[in-house]
Amino acid sequence: MSYNPQFARLGEILVHEGFVNDDQVKEALIKQTNFGLKIGETLIKLGYLTERQLLTALNMQLGYDIVKESELMDLDLSIVSLIPEPYAVQNRVIALREEGDGIVVALADPEDLTVLDSLKKILGKKIKPELIGDTVLHDTIEKHYKSIRTTTQVEDAVGGFDFVAVDEDENEITIASASSTADAPIVKLLNLIINEAIKSGATDIHIEPLTKNTRVRYRVDGALREVMTPPIGMHPGIISIVKVMSKLNIAERRLPQDGHIALKTSLKSVDVRVSITPTVLGEKVVMRLLDKGEFGFKLTTLGFEQEDMDIFKKIIRRPYGIIIVSGPTGSGKSTSLHAALKEIQDIESNIITVEDPVEYRLEGITQIETKEQIGLTFGSALRSVLRQDPDIVLIGEIRDEETADIAIKFSLTGHLVFTTLHANDAPATVTRLMDIGIKPYLVGSSLSLVMAQRLVRKVCPYCVGDYKPTDQELSDCGLTPEQAAKIQFKLGRGCVHCDNTGFSGRTGIFELLTVNPEIRRIIYEGGNQDLIREAALRAGMRTLHDSAMKKMINGVTTIREVIKMTIVE
Repeated sequence: MSYNPQFARLGEILVHEGFVNDDQVKEALIKQTNFGLKIGETLIKLGYLTERQLLTALNMQLGYDIVKESELMDLDLSIVSLIPEPYAVQNRVIALREEGDGIVVALADPEDLTVLDSLKKILGKKIKPELIGDTVLHDTIEKHYKSIRTTTQVEDAVGGFDFVAVDEDENEITIASASSTADAPIVKLLNLIINEAIKSGATDIHIEPLTKNTRVRYRVDGALREVMTPPIGMHPGIISIVKVMSKLNIAERRLPQDGHIALKTSLKSVDVRVSITPTVLGEKVVMRLLDKGEFGFKLTTLGFEQEDMDIFKKIIRRPYGIIIVSGPTGSGKSTSLHAALKEIQDIESNIITVEDPVEYRLEGITQIETKEQIGLTFGSALRSVLRQDPDIVLIGEIRDEETADIAIKFSLTGHLVFTTLHANDAPATVTRLMDIGIKPYLVGSSLSLVMAQRLVRKVCPYCVGDYKPTDQELSDCGLTPEQAAKIQFKLGRGCVHCDNTGFSGRTGIFELLTVNPEIRRIIYEGGNQDLIREAALRAGMRTLHDSAMKKMINGVTTIREVIKMTIVE
């Protein structure tokens, strides 16, 4: 009998197309009752089938078109909002577009006649179903209904904003009323800005005045993205409320101010570090969001190559010495150090940290937060730590000669010291210590390991595709056409999963400089960073650029990220 997919069962189609075998279908038929899922979803849950393969089979069986993912990036929100959000989430459906006398909708299960009938009643038009994968549908619903919610809430806040007066002569904006009623729209807007930032996984919020409006941006995966532009008339009110929340001087608009806000949202507890600085157009606010929840990173999840991981694990288990992690702000230094502490933590060791601020909470570790205003500086905190019988000490950052001197003394008296320093690479970190004022013989005697690191963005796994770099990109990356011919370059095209960026998440690149006898001798002699680099390379050090290149060759990141984050030596 000839095979016709339109009259075949789904399991038969999947086997016929070679997506699964008979045994896998039989196993799924047994387990689908326990899972409460259909046969296709069960095979996906068991790891035998992909969503794309299921869609292909359903397309053959039912004849419905598969949704083009490029269309999902820019849906008409007025069409999407025709289906209420709770209904869309519960029944796994989203409205895509109007077509003739009907509405095209994307469903994860187009055979659910009950949903199709109720959609016809809700929309009052013919329903034209298209097929969509569950994961893509979930992210599409989340993205577009979030936009609808945000737009509505911003419009509500801005719509109730009627208490700003503009003095055209001096172009000054004054708040006509400071009552709680008048502040309500701005409070609502600020709540929305912070809540959406937390949901987006942002590390920073930037609120800055432009000529005609205020620009709000979030830093997600290390890159800033614009999320909204409220009218400029709201800007002084936003700044004032941020100052009130962070206990800063509302009247002072000419000088920079720093403060912090402790927030407890429905999602998590967050410590917000606030920095306000005056600009020519008004004051700009940057808020750093620090998650006060439990530290969830491990050394194995940071992105180490196995060889580097082995070196790092070996050195962090030494009884004494200094381990320095260097890099710019936001390069993951604190994350690496806290993951190291978590790795070596045991009941027999007394671990104490001195930080400004405490970014991560670690159970079973004594953490001290410095408070300059009451005299609790790094220096005074560290001197008291010495009387607390520590085995391992983490110093948040070496900022000056005093802190560096204490760190050296800790290591020379039998303690293991972890710390950070701002420097461009590992060899420069060593010379930076000497620039601060530490004698070369003390640096050479105490230093065990210097690790420079950066974070590179990972290609989105959902929209990754092959990429042919330009000649300029190959040159910037230090590659010849012959070398490039052996590499399969990747690039994310942008999709609903990654908010059209082409990237999803970040991973570390590392440069580990182990202080061996040759490097120690160069330090003793006051050698410069070029001599130290040459000795480290002879000993097998992989540079930041080499580390990034390895990630690119393995398809983890892109050539553009390598060029952006590293320098070819």
